[in-house]
Parts: sequence; structure tokens; C-alpha cells
Amino acid sequence: MRWLSFLSRVAFICNLAFVLSLLLQWKPFISNEALLSTIVVIGYFLAPLVFNPVVNIIYLIFLIRRNPLQASLPRWLVMANFGFLLVQLFFVLFFLHDPFHT
Repeated sequence: MRWLSFLSRVAFICNLAFVLSLLLQWKPFISNEALLSTIVVIGYFLAPLVFNPVVNIIYLIFLIRRNPLQASLPRWLVMANFGFLLVQLFFVLFFLHDPFHT
């Protein structure tokens, strides 16, 4: 279960980059272009399309099979990753498909 713990922490870090990317849309406070592009790629591509859905699908599989996750993962990490998934779904469905979003 160490692999799931590692993957959950990577997803959490990518989710933090997602929040930072959202903040950078309104106020660009990072002037380093290489760092900025890395944060945006991690936040807008890796978090909502790769790591977070995979981690939450694995959580769902463990929940269906009734395997306990509390022995290996902190509860706050599971809840935070699920909360970020809901925020990312909301962002993709309502903001990226908005015809007035430029």
C-alpha cells in the first residue's frame, strides 16, 4: 500500500498546483516563466486529467471491495483529493466550456 500512499501524495501536490494555477489566472505573481509554465502544466493537465481521477478511482475500487484505507492513508488526504476532484469537475464543466471564457 506504499504505492497508493505515494500516488495520493503526488495527486495532492498536483492539486495544490491546480489551485495555484487558478490563482495565477487572476493575479500573475510569479515572474519566472519556466516555473510558471511548470505550475500551469502540472495544475491544468496532470492534476485533473491524470493523477486525481486515477487516485479517486483506486479509492472507489478499495471502497467497493471493502478494503480498509484507514490503515495506510490519512483520512484528510483521501477527503482532500476527493474535494479537489469535485472542484476540478466543476471547473472543467462550467468554466472551460463557457462560451464567454477567454
